[in-house]
Amino acid sequence: MRLSAQGFISPPGAPSFPIAVRGEGVYIFDKDGKFYLDGSSGAVVTGLGHSHPRVLAAMRAQMEKITFAYARIWESRPDEELVGRLAELCGGNFDSAYFLNGGSEATEAALKFARQLALARGQASRHKVISRMPSYHGATLGALSVTGDPVMEQLFGAMMVPMPKIPAPITYRTPEGFDADAYVDYCAEALDEAIRREGPETVLAFIVELVGGTSTGALVSPDRYYRRIREICDRHGVLLIHDEIMSGAGRCGKFLASHYVPGAAPDILTLGKGLGSGYAPISALVTSSALVDELRAVGGFAHGHTYVANPMGCAIGCAVLDELVQSNLVAQSAETGAYLEDQLRTVQKRRRSLGDIRGRGLQLAIEIVADQETRESYPFELNAPARIEHLMMERGLAMLHRRTGGGQFGEWFMVCPPLISTRADIDRLVEIIDDALGAFERSIDGKIS
Repeated sequence: MRLSAQGFISPPGAPSFPIAVRGEGVYIFDKDGKFYLDGSSGAVVTGLGHSHPRVLAAMRAQMEKITFAYARIWESRPDEELVGRLAELCGGNFDSAYFLNGGSEATEAALKFARQLALARGQASRHKVISRMPSYHGATLGALSVTGDPVMEQLFGAMMVPMPKIPAPITYRTPEGFDADAYVDYCAEALDEAIRREGPETVLAFIVELVGGTSTGALVSPDRYYRRIREICDRHGVLLIHDEIMSGAGRCGKFLASHYVPGAAPDILTLGKGLGSGYAPISALVTSSALVDELRAVGGFAHGHTYVANPMGCAIGCAVLDELVQSNLVAQSAETGAYLEDQLRTVQKRRRSLGDIRGRGLQLAIEIVADQETRESYPFELNAPARIEHLMMERGLAMLHRRTGGGQFGEWFMVCPPLISTRADIDRLVEIIDDALGAFERSIDGKIS
């Protein structure tokens, strides 16, 4: 038996995925001609939608020049140009970038960069990277070591170096004795306590998503939380890494989520997903030339992959960023996201299974609950997200769902359509969500207690 990607992913007997044959704008077409609104932009990737003429033209032009130049031998124009565009859009001291192939690689590079920086500074004891539970920073073993997911730890923990975790400030359900504000403050102070417990001289960095991804369902915390963790890191000499693999490149309504919080900028940030918008595998470690120079002084960054700074990927990244700027898609993401959130709150009033709505810009999530008042999830064995996803697909909407930690942290859908979405696209998306939730609720009425 020959197995493709689905054969690796799905258990025996699982229904087949539709076969994608064409993409146009915010839609994907299957082999039978049925079209699906790309409601989560795949895995929150396709910011410019599918078959965008500017990007396709850039791809063709670069193909006719050069598609591969090994970065340990060659520099390329697209690499230099993409660094310049990112420096302008990121602002501050973020004037240097190292391009990789995906989010996991960007996380690995950030961790290695931080470690080598500590060694260059004579701080060899610093090796621990604190992160949050739950969190997601990638699928490679290094990235998984800073990912907070009990299920992944059960599978791969024996192969990883355990890293310290602190609680993520998920305020939709707070522990007994806390209100939302008190829990946010508690979670911020947990970083200081963890650094002291581990020994400041051993702690290298803290890594955090400013707008959560699939692990927390687009969690956003108050500005004071991000400023507080910046202060704590500064006090202990700990590097701060912002994982903007999902939230960056305009997804959250600003080019970077950290632009919402002046005074809380990181030392290192990572980008991915929207940087290539699905047209090429590309991600980035972004930092300051001052920090890069510290490594160059001791021999340079000892890290790399075959396709680092690939000219084809970098040319596509340039075209994506040019379109974001010239079509004002970052501001449009904020405006369209606000409209989408308003429409979802209207649905929330009539669908009991729609619990929380959270996020920023076009990085939103809806949490699925059995009871809006108690915020209790549906029984695990019901697998509510998969059933709702099936109902959405039947109606022409492709959506990404997640049950972090086997559902112990909640169940949600990422509502993250392409940045090019119009209000008519949003209306269609919300109409299908509404209809699918209604069908799901009717299907279980009287069947669960």
